[in-house]
Amino acid sequence: MSIILIRSIVLYIIVVSAVRLMGKRQLGEMQPSELVITILISNIATLPLEDTDIPLIIGVTPILALVCYEVFVSWLILRLPFFRKIIYGSPKIIISNGKINRSVLRELRLSVDDIMTAMRTQQIFDISEVQFAIVETTGSISAIKKQTKDIPDREDMHVDAVDIDPPQVVVSDGKILPMTLKSMGYNEKFVENSAKKAGLEVSDIFIMTADGQGKVFISPKNEKKPPYLSEKEEYK
Repeated sequence: MSIILIRSIVLYIIVVSAVRLMGKRQLGEMQPSELVITILISNIATLPLEDTDIPLIIGVTPILALVCYEVFVSWLILRLPFFRKIIYGSPKIIISNGKINRSVLRELRLSVDDIMTAMRTQQIFDISEVQFAIVETTGSISAIKKQTKDIPDREDMHVDAVDIDPPQVVVSDGKILPMTLKSMGYNEKFVENSAKKAGLEVSDIFIMTADGQGKVFISPKNEKKPPYLSEKEEYK
């Protein structure tokens, strides 16, 4: 029993490390080769667990080999773009100028239900509103609406706005996140001053977020205390 437990822990660490090396992707966003390697890795990892007579190295070696292969292919694709088309294929346009390309749908073996399901996931329930749609190499479908059917943005309505990055978490469960602070150009003094304005210590903060303009939101650990939201302020 202890042998299986130790093997499980070792294989878990190796498989997680392998997936991290391959890159962070959702299952539905994987390229065909990445999906195949992921399936192979999961199957190979079970062999030393099902049969303890199989040496652990027999399970580890092919996993590492597959990961090295995928990393090499990724590097090769970056160096030789034409190789990407051979391995991953190319995107296919299924709707252009509002017209559905039935020959491409037959080539990809996509049904009307497949298209409508993909449209609904993008909040499009009337296919007549679609101007352009393309099937990515991952199998997902991306679409844009016709300009007359799309929601107007601030530029269309001539409303002034400032482009800034969204707020990021700088304190989590009473602990300052120095890497996030550094990336935003802030320091720990900024966090401490903001906490004092909220009448709190840093250790009393559950979540604190800040944006590029110095606007801060603080949620205290004590649920009886109200959240704190600062106004935009200059920070230097």
